[in-house]
Amino acid sequence: QVQLVESGGGLVQAGGSLRLSCAASGRTFSRRAMAWLRQAPGKEREFVAACTWAGSTFYADSVKGRFTISRDNAKNTVYLQMSSLKPEDTAVYYCAADPIVSMSSKYSDWGQGTQVIVSS
Repeated sequence: QVQLVESGGGLVQAGGSLRLSCAASGRTFSRRAMAWLRQAPGKEREFVAACTWAGSTFYADSVKGRFTISRDNAKNTVYLQMSSLKPEDTAVYYCAADPIVSMSSKYSDWGQGTQVIVSS
């Protein structure tokens, strides 16, 4: 099992940038696929981006070209760099981990979430 703690959320104007971080504990971090998902009020949780332990990345169409996921296995940390933010990116962002990468919400370990609000 991996324990996950997100940070870096906040309020930003449309067009701005934020970087989310997710610190993981547990010896198996480097063998986990890591992902970011988000949930807006009244909506289902949705996949945003994922990164395999080897560094392959996957993105939802809605964030391609604007968001970048990366990981530092030495620091047990995964990041989500978000640029050109839009009001529709407003959501609680969750970090997740699983042995198998997925572009769905099928992840076994979850953080508590960090709020991102994009004002127009």
